[in-house]
Amino acid sequence: MSTPPPATLESPESPINWLILNAEEARAEFLALDHWVNFLRAAYGLPPAIIPPLWHRHDELIWELSALHLHWLNSYHPTASLSAPNHWHQDFAAARARLREWVSTNGTRLDRDRPTRITTWPGEPQMPTTGEIEIVDRDADFRRFLDEDSRQRQRDAS
Repeated sequence: MSTPPPATLESPESPINWLILNAEEARAEFLALDHWVNFLRAAYGLPPAIIPPLWHRHDELIWELSALHLHWLNSYHPTASLSAPNHWHQDFAAARARLREWVSTNGTRLDRDRPTRITTWPGEPQMPTTGEIEIVDRDADFRRFLDEDSRQRQRDAS
C-alpha cells in the first residue's frame, strides 16, 4: 500500500481559493497537495496522462486536484457519513476524465512539459509562446515552483 497522507482530525473549513492565499499559506497548501497527489497517483496507479509530474505548473490541474483533495479530506473525515467514500470514488471517476482532458489539452507528459497555451482573443496582445522543457528532476522543479510562486505572491502583495 502506498504511503498515506498525514492524518488530519480537522475537516477543511472552506474550499481553497488559490488567488487569495498569501505566500506562506500557498506554500503550506502546495506542500500538502503535493503529498496527497503523490499518495493518490501511487494508490491508484495513475498514469501521467491523468497526473503528470509537473501538474503544479498548470493552473487547471492545480484547481482540479485541489478540489479533489478537499473532497477526499471531507469524505474520509471521522465525522463523514459511511457513504462519503463511495461518493468520493464516483466523483473521482468524473475527475479522472477531466484530468485526462486537461493533460491532453495542455500537452504536458511524463518527460516533457510546456506551459498551458492560452488562446489570444481578437484585440488582445499576442501571448508569448515557449517550447517544451525536458523534465529531469521533478522534485527539484517543484521546489523551484514553490520559490517562484512565493516571490510572485510577495510582489503582488506589495
